[in-house]
Amino acid sequence: MDLKLPIVIVDELADTLVKSTGVLDFASGDITEVRYQGYDLEKNGFPARDADYDFTSGTLSNGTKEVEFGIRADAMAARYSVTPDELLELKGRAAKLFAAAPVSAEPAPAAKKAPARRKPRA
Repeated sequence: MDLKLPIVIVDELADTLVKSTGVLDFASGDITEVRYQGYDLEKNGFPARDADYDFTSGTLSNGTKEVEFGIRADAMAARYSVTPDELLELKGRAAKLFAAAPVSAEPAPAAKKAPARRKPRA
C-alpha cells in the first residue's frame, strides 16, 4: 500500500505549541516533508530536543472532521514517525473518516424541489 496523506503536527512544549505540516506514509509510519509554521528550526533546533518538550501529536482531516493520534519524535535523529500499534489503530479510524463524505464548514444549499406533476386524465 502506497498511501501518503497530509497531516498537521503539533509539538507541545511547556508553554509553547510548535505547529507544522507533514506527509504520513501509511505503509511505514514515517513522516516526511515536515514544514514548520512560524518556527525557526535552525535557530531553535528540533522541538523534541528542547528541555521543555512534553509530547507530539498529529491530526488527519477530512473536511471539518478530524482524527488525532500520537506521534513519536526521535530527538536523536530529528525525525517523526507513528508507532506500529498507533498506525494500526489510526488506519481503522482513518478508514471511517474517509468513508464518510467530507463535511464542509458551510452547509450545502437546499435543492429546489421540482413541481409535482399530475397524471393525465384518461
